[in-house]
Amino acid sequence: MKKTKIITTCLFLLTFFTQAAQAEMPGMRGIQHLGITVPNVKEATAFFKDVIGCESFFSIGPFGPFDNDWMTENLNVDKKAVIKTAHLMRCGNGPALEIFEYSAPDQKQTPPRNSDIGGHHVAFYVDDMAEAVAYLEKKGIKILGKPHTFTDTGMKDLTWVYFMAPWGMQLEIVSYPFGQGYEKETGRRMWDPRY
Repeated sequence: MKKTKIITTCLFLLTFFTQAAQAEMPGMRGIQHLGITVPNVKEATAFFKDVIGCESFFSIGPFGPFDNDWMTENLNVDKKAVIKTAHLMRCGNGPALEIFEYSAPDQKQTPPRNSDIGGHHVAFYVDDMAEAVAYLEKKGIKILGKPHTFTDTGMKDLTWVYFMAPWGMQLEIVSYPFGQGYEKETGRRMWDPRY
C-alpha cells in the first residue's frame, strides 16, 4: 500500500511539473519588439543606425496629451504624458526596437542601472568580440571593463562586455561562435541570432 501511494504521488508530481513547464500563453511565438525610452529619438536612432548598424523603418506619433486618464490606464504613465514619437528599427536577426521619446511631468532623467528594479539592457550578438570592441572604441563609445568569457555554467564559452549608449543606457555585446555550455547537455536551444 505504501509503495502504491509513493508511486501515485510521484506520478502526480511528474505530471504537475511537466504541465507547468509546458504552460504558455496561447499562440505565443516569441519576442516581436523591445521598447526603450530615450531622451532624444533622433539622436538614438542615429546611434543605432550609424554605430550599431540597425535599419530604420518608420516613426509614429505624437500621442497625447489627452483630456482623460488614457495614458495612465493604457500605458501606466502620468496622465499628462506625451509620446512625442516612437521609431521602429530592426537590428540584424532579432526583435525590432521601438524607441520612444516621452515628455511627462514626473519623468526621471537618469536611466536605471541593471541593479535597479526595472533595470534592463539590450545585448547584440557579434561574430568577433575583439573586432567589435575595437570598432566601438574607435567610435568613442565607453566600454565597461574588458570582455569576459564564462568558463562554466550553461553560458560556458559565451564572451560578453557592456558598453554605454550616449544617453546612458547600458548595452551589451556577446559572442559564442562555437556555442554555449548548455548545448552539450540538451538538444533544446534558446533563440540564437546566428541562425
